[in-house]
Amino acid sequence: MSTNPPNLRPDLAPKARLTQPDRPGQPTIGMVSLGCPKALVDSERILTRLRAEGYGISPDYDGADAVIVNTCGFLDSAKAESLSAIGEALNENGRVIVTGCLGAEPEYITGAHPKVLAVTGPQQYEQVLDAVHAAVPPSPDPFVDLLPASAVSLTPRHFSYLKISEGCNHKCKFCIIPDMRGRLASRPAHAVMREAEKLVESGVKELLVISQDTSAYGVDIKHAEERGHRAHITDLARDLGSLGAWVRLHYVYPYPHVRQLIPLMAQGLVLPYLDIPFQHAHPDVLRRMARPAAAAKTLDEIAAWRSICPDLTLRSTFIVGYPGETEEEFQTLLDWLDEAQLDRVGCFQYENVAGARSNALPDHVPEDVKQDRWNRFMAKSQDISEAKLAAKVAQRLEVIVDEVDTDAATCRTKADAPEIDGNLFIDDGHDGLKPGDIVTVEVDEAGEYDLWGRIVPPT
Repeated sequence: MSTNPPNLRPDLAPKARLTQPDRPGQPTIGMVSLGCPKALVDSERILTRLRAEGYGISPDYDGADAVIVNTCGFLDSAKAESLSAIGEALNENGRVIVTGCLGAEPEYITGAHPKVLAVTGPQQYEQVLDAVHAAVPPSPDPFVDLLPASAVSLTPRHFSYLKISEGCNHKCKFCIIPDMRGRLASRPAHAVMREAEKLVESGVKELLVISQDTSAYGVDIKHAEERGHRAHITDLARDLGSLGAWVRLHYVYPYPHVRQLIPLMAQGLVLPYLDIPFQHAHPDVLRRMARPAAAAKTLDEIAAWRSICPDLTLRSTFIVGYPGETEEEFQTLLDWLDEAQLDRVGCFQYENVAGARSNALPDHVPEDVKQDRWNRFMAKSQDISEAKLAAKVAQRLEVIVDEVDTDAATCRTKADAPEIDGNLFIDDGHDGLKPGDIVTVEVDEAGEYDLWGRIVPPT
């Protein structure tokens, strides 16, 4: 979704972190990156390749010889935002190359914006580079533009997304990701570890593991072991945990083997945090979604996880107003949420996506009913969040510092992923802090989604 992380546009985004200044006459490329963290990683890889070929990276439209727009195409609203970003880049710069998920529908893009220079699909790094070469020929200086010492990053220096696979083998009726990004394709475990090691060596304090289906990592390559590392999520999590950085797992499906991860969290090797897209709780809705319909067993699993790791934070997303959803089915979801007591919850109102099989389902829910259910769901989840955070008052927690200004230090606890969860604010005695610091605080105030605390002096 375009809100996870926020839009990374030249006028709004943090500037790419580079270790070399641009040289006079160097060809420069701008980047607009929309969509999920997986797309953000794609943008970073493209910029790193371009930087290695001698291109400069421009933080604004005016300074770029061409602009790459990395699009999102998951929902119709995201498609509209992508088209808008392409139009803005054309107006501000005029020379635009389009890539990403929406690039899987080139006619859709060129129909709205026929002046784009090229359109490529997701993960088509070579085609993007070819399009850049055609639009802005490289002019490398062999004494300066050798491979940079580190990759170009669009995130702050102290955390980084680590993509372990592409694609997905699920056939959820509301999703077209497998059509755009293909079936599951796992990276070799030793390659993931090499990247992670380099990130930690460069100062990254938190690794955010992402994919379309993190639990399925390695299934397609039969959990191959190579160079001492096995391509299985439990083994990979253990190996990553040995590097000394925070390791946070995203997009985990509740397969039975997920329970093997929980002891690693209890031991402190991996953050006690699971991001699991449950989507709904009523078995009939889950069947219409073509998702595993075992909500009751899921509650049993959650209870078992918490018995092993009481500090476990559970984050999830849900869809309300799915075709055919009755009031009774929605009430089941609310009751399930009451029992599950999830820590962090997001919710979307169902909308059709071109090419999704759910479009053809009968009994679509009226918009006003969707909105009402979304309001009720969010009110319930907000109450749960507020109560859970209130229980943390007077606790001592480790936090990582994201930003520091004159008013406060904005931090995150182990229960908070960047951009999508809450924050902990230190508004007194924060002068000596800097992004990436990990400090202990005592919580003295709680809100609906955020905490406030003070630094505990080291003993």
